[in-house]
Amino acid sequence: MAINKEFHRKRRHNRIRRRIIGTKDKPRMSVHRSINNICVQLVDDIGGVTICAVSTMDKGFKEKAKTGGNVKAAQALGEMIAKAGQAKGVKKVVFDRGGYLYHGRIKALADSARKAGLEF
Repeated sequence: MAINKEFHRKRRHNRIRRRIIGTKDKPRMSVHRSINNICVQLVDDIGGVTICAVSTMDKGFKEKAKTGGNVKAAQALGEMIAKAGQAKGVKKVVFDRGGYLYHGRIKALADSARKAGLEF
């Protein structure tokens, strides 16, 4: 088996997930990033449910940005997840960066979600 970037990212993510647990009051904001898209979910790990989710592949997102794989798209997605979470009554979250570096699109998404009203 060739050891690649995805293997190391999953190892980092497993290390992070040992400490981060989402509850109904303070769900886990899970981020998955690919080359072309970003997906964000608010997850209650204790109940085993996804409270809400947004993605750059959603129909509503296509109006805000042309592509889903850049910083501008990540900022728009951060605002969308904050609004969707607040509609469900979520104000505080635990940020799970998914093993990705807190840089670029991940940082832009987190900053825009904070600015839109989520606390973490």
